[in-house]
Amino acid sequence: MNSIKLKNIGSLISYDTFQKKVISYENTEIAIENGKIIEIGKKLGSCDNIIDCKSNIVTPGFVDPHTHPVFVNSRNSEFIRRISGESYEQISLDGGGIINNIQELRDVEEYILFNIVKNRMDNFLKMGTTTIEAKSGYGLDTDSELKSLSVLKNVSDNHAIDIVPTFMGAHTFPNEFLDNKEGFVDLICDEMIPAISDQGIAVFNDVFCEKGYFSPSQAKRILNAGKKYGLQPRLHADEFTDSNAAELAAEVKAVSADHLMAVSNEGIIKMAKNNVIGILLPGTTFSLGKANYAPFINLKNNGVEIALATDFNAGSCFISSMPFIMSLSCIFMKFSIFEALKACTYTAAKSLGLQKKIGSIEQGKNADILIWNFNDINLIPSHFLPNPISKVIKNGKLILQLD
Repeated sequence: MNSIKLKNIGSLISYDTFQKKVISYENTEIAIENGKIIEIGKKLGSCDNIIDCKSNIVTPGFVDPHTHPVFVNSRNSEFIRRISGESYEQISLDGGGIINNIQELRDVEEYILFNIVKNRMDNFLKMGTTTIEAKSGYGLDTDSELKSLSVLKNVSDNHAIDIVPTFMGAHTFPNEFLDNKEGFVDLICDEMIPAISDQGIAVFNDVFCEKGYFSPSQAKRILNAGKKYGLQPRLHADEFTDSNAAELAAEVKAVSADHLMAVSNEGIIKMAKNNVIGILLPGTTFSLGKANYAPFINLKNNGVEIALATDFNAGSCFISSMPFIMSLSCIFMKFSIFEALKACTYTAAKSLGLQKKIGSIEQGKNADILIWNFNDINLIPSHFLPNPISKVIKNGKLILQLD
């Protein structure tokens, strides 16, 4: 038996699936055995190992449900262009954007890409992320998409962090298909998706549905093709313009619609009716220097469940810190701190179909737990730098001690 007890917890703060709200438990203890939470209460019995939380707050590990970590080099030069006044859209039209990552991803050897992605996961883990959704989509041919997903599986198998892989062959159109976009959609549906299914790694199928990228009709075809092969649909939706992507997410019963800065009221209503989770990415809005953050209050008031994610990627957002995402959501989108915590843990886990295993500190769930280095959750929005996390516990093991 391998048992651990967390003692001297100042406040245990977690979503409670029975009370259906975030609860703060004072002066409590957590007993862990074989990677699972077996008991929560006061003055629990003896355990093999004791972790003293020093009266600080304890929360679930972060679940980041939208990232793009499988690339070789960041497009740092585009950041300089943006702060000089060019928009993301202008840079893309001028030959920048996702398309500039494609050739190096196609050319890189898999073991090199493995080491690059593994090192990136170290950074996520240091910031308290214990489970992450990660997309392919920087190679955009069959071989490189298979390679990207293989890397994600191998990193997940050899790293403490758990990675949930998503196929995103529909990230943009590669150069060889710029004059034959329907031909690329054919390739995704007729060749890539069957090959991805045979590989057996990807759980989800995502499409960038946006003006200048994939149209709603193209996205619908790709998502429905994926559903035939068991890939659950997700959608990059209405990031820059209202593209009717939220409505499409509702129509195809997508698990989530992500971004939503330009979502319509009709799209919001249809998302709520069809139980589509909205994943908001304030780090991207912040990094692009835009002011139109996604309409959290409107989404919430219409009954859309909300998760938060970093959108870590090669060009538009280099943020891997969920504490910073919590800060942005509270400052710019008017989340309460408890709403932000739920969005980064329980609802994020729900968007990955993992809410029965992770996302909250409850008996029977995996012991993915953060011990912070302060005793008041209200400090999170203003104390995101330096790293406010003291210890990271993953599957019942103390894997990082940062204090």
